[in-house]
Amino acid sequence: MSGHSKWSNIKHKKGKADAERAKIFTKIGREIALAVKEGGADPDINSRLKDVITKAKSNNMPNDNIMRSIKKASGELGDVSYEEITYEGYAPGGVAVILDAITDNRNRTAGDVRSYFSKCEGSLGTSGSVSYMFDRKGIIIVVKSDAINEDDFMLMALDAGAEDVQNHEEYYEVITAYNDLMSVHNALAEQGIVSESADVEMIPQNYIDVSEADHIKYIHKLIDLLEDCDDVQKVWHNANLPEEEDEE
Repeated sequence: MSGHSKWSNIKHKKGKADAERAKIFTKIGREIALAVKEGGADPDINSRLKDVITKAKSNNMPNDNIMRSIKKASGELGDVSYEEITYEGYAPGGVAVILDAITDNRNRTAGDVRSYFSKCEGSLGTSGSVSYMFDRKGIIIVVKSDAINEDDFMLMALDAGAEDVQNHEEYYEVITAYNDLMSVHNALAEQGIVSESADVEMIPQNYIDVSEADHIKYIHKLIDLLEDCDDVQKVWHNANLPEEEDEE
Protein backbone atom coordinates (compact mmCIF):
# COMPACT_ATOMS: atom_id res chain seq x y z
CA MET A 1 0.00 0.00 0.00
CA SER A 2 1.88 3.07 -1.20
CA GLY A 3 1.21 6.66 -0.25
CA HIS A 4 -0.47 7.12 -3.60
CA SER A 5 -2.26 3.91 -4.43
CA LYS A 6 -5.73 5.30 -4.85
CA TRP A 7 -7.24 2.24 -6.51
CA SER A 8 -5.86 -0.07 -3.80
CA ASN A 9 -7.36 2.21 -1.17
CA ILE A 10 -10.73 2.19 -2.93
CA LYS A 11 -10.81 -1.61 -3.12
CA HIS A 12 -9.60 -1.93 0.48
CA LYS A 13 -12.39 0.33 1.72
CA LYS A 14 -15.20 -1.33 -0.25
CA GLY A 15 -15.66 -3.97 2.44
CA LYS A 16 -15.33 -1.41 5.19
CA ALA A 17 -18.00 0.76 3.60
CA ASP A 18 -20.53 -2.05 3.88
CA ALA A 19 -19.75 -2.66 7.55
CA GLU A 20 -19.19 0.96 8.55
CA ARG A 21 -21.64 2.86 6.37
CA ALA A 22 -22.65 5.11 9.27
CA LYS A 23 -19.03 6.19 9.72
CA ILE A 24 -18.72 6.99 6.00
CA PHE A 25 -21.92 9.06 6.17
CA THR A 26 -20.63 10.90 9.25
CA LYS A 27 -17.49 11.96 7.42
CA ILE A 28 -19.41 13.09 4.34
CA GLY A 29 -21.91 14.91 6.57
CA ARG A 30 -19.04 16.96 7.97
CA GLU A 31 -17.85 17.79 4.46
CA ILE A 32 -21.37 18.97 3.67
CA ALA A 33 -21.41 21.10 6.83
CA LEU A 34 -18.12 22.75 5.94
CA ALA A 35 -19.25 23.39 2.36
CA VAL A 36 -22.50 25.00 3.59
CA LYS A 37 -20.56 27.13 6.08
CA GLU A 38 -18.29 28.41 3.30
CA GLY A 39 -20.77 28.94 0.48
CA GLY A 40 -24.37 28.55 1.65
CA ALA A 41 -26.98 25.82 1.42
CA ASP A 42 -27.88 26.12 -2.28
CA PRO A 43 -25.82 23.68 -4.41
CA ASP A 44 -26.73 25.62 -7.56
CA ILE A 45 -24.54 28.50 -6.39
CA ASN A 46 -22.20 26.58 -4.08
CA SER A 47 -19.99 24.40 -6.28
CA ARG A 48 -18.21 22.79 -3.33
CA LEU A 49 -21.53 21.68 -1.84
CA LYS A 50 -22.63 20.37 -5.23
CA ASP A 51 -19.43 18.29 -5.47
CA VAL A 52 -19.87 16.87 -1.96
CA ILE A 53 -23.50 15.95 -2.71
CA THR A 54 -22.27 14.09 -5.81
CA LYS A 55 -19.75 12.26 -3.61
CA ALA A 56 -22.48 11.47 -1.07
CA LYS A 57 -24.73 9.95 -3.72
CA SER A 58 -21.85 7.91 -5.16
CA ASN A 59 -21.47 6.41 -1.66
CA ASN A 60 -25.22 5.60 -1.57
CA MET A 61 -25.93 8.17 1.13
CA PRO A 62 -29.74 8.54 1.33
CA ASN A 63 -31.25 11.86 0.23
CA ASP A 64 -32.80 12.27 3.70
CA ASN A 65 -29.33 12.12 5.27
CA ILE A 66 -27.99 14.63 2.77
CA MET A 67 -30.82 17.09 3.36
CA ARG A 68 -30.55 16.66 7.14
CA SER A 69 -26.82 17.48 6.98
CA ILE A 70 -27.52 20.59 4.89
CA LYS A 71 -30.28 21.78 7.23
CA LYS A 72 -28.15 21.11 10.31
CA ALA A 73 -25.24 23.06 8.82
CA SER A 74 -27.48 25.98 7.87
CA GLY A 75 -28.86 26.20 11.42
CA GLU A 76 -32.33 24.80 10.76
CA LEU A 77 -31.74 21.82 13.06
CA GLY A 78 -29.56 23.49 15.66
CA ASP A 79 -26.22 25.25 15.54
CA VAL A 80 -23.05 23.33 14.72
CA SER A 81 -19.67 24.72 13.71
CA TYR A 82 -16.91 22.72 12.02
CA GLU A 83 -13.44 23.75 10.97
CA GLU A 84 -10.93 22.12 8.65
CA ILE A 85 -7.46 21.35 10.02
CA THR A 86 -4.41 19.71 8.45
CA TYR A 87 -2.03 17.68 10.64
CA GLU A 88 1.47 16.55 9.69
CA GLY A 89 3.86 14.10 11.26
CA TYR A 90 6.19 11.16 10.92
CA ALA A 91 5.60 7.42 11.19
CA PRO A 92 8.43 4.94 11.91
CA GLY A 93 11.20 4.81 9.32
CA GLY A 94 10.99 8.52 8.57
CA VAL A 95 7.71 8.10 6.67
CA ALA A 96 5.86 11.40 6.19
CA VAL A 97 2.14 11.45 7.03
CA ILE A 98 -0.34 14.23 6.30
CA LEU A 99 -4.05 14.23 7.07
CA ASP A 100 -7.10 16.46 6.74
CA ALA A 101 -9.63 16.66 9.56
CA ILE A 102 -13.01 18.34 9.98
CA THR A 103 -13.88 18.88 13.63
CA ASP A 104 -16.16 20.73 16.02
CA ASN A 105 -13.58 20.43 18.80
CA ARG A 106 -10.00 21.30 17.85
CA ASN A 107 -8.54 20.23 21.22
CA ARG A 108 -10.19 16.79 21.12
CA THR A 109 -9.01 16.10 17.58
CA ALA A 110 -5.45 17.28 18.24
CA GLY A 111 -5.28 15.10 21.33
CA ASP A 112 -6.58 12.04 19.48
CA VAL A 113 -4.23 12.49 16.52
CA ARG A 114 -1.21 13.03 18.80
CA SER A 115 -2.16 9.90 20.75
CA TYR A 116 -2.37 7.81 17.56
CA PHE A 117 1.09 8.89 16.43
CA SER A 118 2.51 8.19 19.88
CA LYS A 119 0.96 4.72 20.10
CA CYS A 120 2.51 3.83 16.73
CA GLU A 121 6.06 4.98 17.46
CA GLY A 122 5.59 8.15 15.40
CA SER A 123 5.51 11.85 16.16
CA LEU A 124 3.13 14.68 15.33
CA GLY A 125 4.92 17.56 13.64
CA THR A 126 4.28 21.26 13.12
CA SER A 127 2.50 22.84 10.17
CA GLY A 128 4.69 22.62 7.08
CA SER A 129 6.94 19.90 8.48
CA VAL A 130 6.04 17.37 5.78
CA SER A 131 3.60 19.07 3.39
CA TYR A 132 6.46 20.36 1.25
CA MET A 133 7.12 16.72 0.28
CA PHE A 134 3.69 16.42 -1.39
CA ASP A 135 1.95 17.98 -4.38
CA ARG A 136 -1.79 18.70 -4.23
CA LYS A 137 -3.46 17.21 -7.31
CA GLY A 138 -6.88 16.14 -8.51
CA ILE A 139 -7.15 12.39 -9.08
CA ILE A 140 -9.96 10.75 -11.05
CA ILE A 141 -10.16 6.95 -11.16
CA VAL A 142 -11.94 5.33 -14.12
CA VAL A 143 -12.23 1.54 -14.15
CA LYS A 144 -11.33 0.01 -17.50
CA SER A 145 -14.01 -1.56 -19.66
CA ASP A 146 -14.32 -2.84 -23.22
CA ALA A 147 -16.44 0.22 -23.97
CA ILE A 148 -13.50 2.58 -23.35
CA ASN A 149 -10.77 2.66 -25.99
CA GLU A 150 -7.43 3.56 -24.42
CA ASP A 151 -6.27 6.09 -27.02
CA ASP A 152 -9.70 7.73 -27.25
CA PHE A 153 -9.97 7.99 -23.48
CA MET A 154 -6.56 9.58 -23.09
CA LEU A 155 -7.33 12.17 -25.77
CA MET A 156 -10.71 12.83 -24.17
CA ALA A 157 -9.17 13.39 -20.73
CA LEU A 158 -6.40 15.66 -22.02
CA ASP A 159 -8.90 17.68 -24.06
CA ALA A 160 -10.98 18.06 -20.88
CA GLY A 161 -8.02 19.72 -19.16
CA ALA A 162 -6.20 16.83 -17.47
CA GLU A 163 -2.46 17.19 -16.89
CA ASP A 164 -1.73 13.50 -17.41
CA VAL A 165 -3.35 10.08 -17.73
CA GLN A 166 -1.70 6.98 -16.27
CA ASN A 167 -2.66 3.58 -17.62
CA HIS A 168 -2.79 0.89 -14.93
CA GLU A 169 -3.77 -2.75 -15.21
CA GLU A 170 -7.36 -2.33 -14.02
CA TYR A 171 -8.01 1.39 -14.26
CA TYR A 172 -7.05 4.78 -15.69
CA GLU A 173 -5.77 7.45 -13.34
CA VAL A 174 -6.51 10.97 -14.55
CA ILE A 175 -4.32 13.64 -12.93
CA THR A 176 -5.41 17.29 -12.86
CA ALA A 177 -4.46 20.54 -11.20
CA TYR A 178 -6.33 20.42 -7.89
CA ASN A 179 -8.60 23.34 -8.82
CA ASP A 180 -9.46 21.74 -12.19
CA LEU A 181 -10.66 18.46 -10.69
CA MET A 182 -14.40 18.93 -10.97
CA SER A 183 -14.33 20.67 -14.36
CA VAL A 184 -12.41 17.70 -15.82
CA HIS A 185 -14.65 15.23 -13.98
CA ASN A 186 -17.80 16.93 -15.28
CA ALA A 187 -16.42 17.13 -18.82
CA LEU A 188 -15.75 13.37 -18.79
CA ALA A 189 -19.18 12.68 -17.29
CA GLU A 190 -20.83 14.65 -20.12
CA GLN A 191 -19.18 12.21 -22.53
CA GLY A 192 -20.53 9.20 -20.67
CA ILE A 193 -17.43 8.37 -18.61
CA VAL A 194 -18.35 7.05 -15.15
CA SER A 195 -15.69 7.69 -12.50
CA GLU A 196 -15.04 5.40 -9.56
CA SER A 197 -13.80 8.40 -7.56
CA ALA A 198 -12.76 12.03 -7.98
CA ASP A 199 -10.82 13.60 -5.11
CA VAL A 200 -8.10 16.08 -4.33
CA GLU A 201 -5.07 14.11 -3.17
CA MET A 202 -1.64 14.88 -1.74
CA ILE A 203 0.84 13.09 -4.02
CA PRO A 204 4.28 12.27 -2.56
CA GLN A 205 7.20 13.67 -4.55
CA ASN A 206 9.30 10.69 -3.44
CA TYR A 207 8.59 7.38 -1.71
CA ILE A 208 10.34 5.62 1.13
CA ASP A 209 10.71 1.84 0.82
CA VAL A 210 9.72 0.20 4.10
CA SER A 211 10.81 -3.38 4.77
CA GLU A 212 11.36 -3.63 8.53
CA ALA A 213 8.51 -5.68 10.01
CA ASP A 214 7.93 -3.46 13.07
CA HIS A 215 7.82 -0.33 10.93
CA ILE A 216 5.33 -1.91 8.55
CA LYS A 217 3.14 -3.01 11.48
CA TYR A 218 3.09 0.42 13.11
CA ILE A 219 2.50 2.28 9.85
CA HIS A 220 -0.52 0.11 9.06
CA LYS A 221 -1.79 0.53 12.62
CA LEU A 222 -1.41 4.33 12.46
CA ILE A 223 -3.25 4.56 9.14
CA ASP A 224 -6.08 2.37 10.46
CA LEU A 225 -6.42 4.44 13.66
CA LEU A 226 -6.50 7.70 11.72
CA GLU A 227 -8.97 6.46 9.11
CA ASP A 228 -11.27 5.09 11.82
CA CYS A 229 -11.42 8.49 13.55
CA ASP A 230 -14.65 10.34 12.75
CA ASP A 231 -12.81 13.67 12.66
CA VAL A 232 -10.23 12.54 10.08
CA GLN A 233 -11.32 12.82 6.45
CA LYS A 234 -8.25 11.75 4.46
CA VAL A 235 -4.80 10.34 5.18
CA TRP A 236 -1.74 10.34 2.91
CA HIS A 237 1.82 9.08 3.37
CA ASN A 238 4.95 8.47 1.33
CA ALA A 239 5.64 4.89 2.40
CA ASN A 240 6.11 2.20 -0.21
CA LEU A 241 4.80 -0.81 1.69
CA PRO A 242 4.55 -4.47 0.68
CA GLU A 243 1.13 -5.31 -0.73
CA GLU A 244 -1.31 -6.74 1.81
CA GLU A 245 -3.32 -9.83 0.97
CA ASP A 246 -6.96 -9.06 0.24
CA GLU A 247 -9.21 -9.47 3.24
CA GLU A 248 -12.10 -11.55 1.98
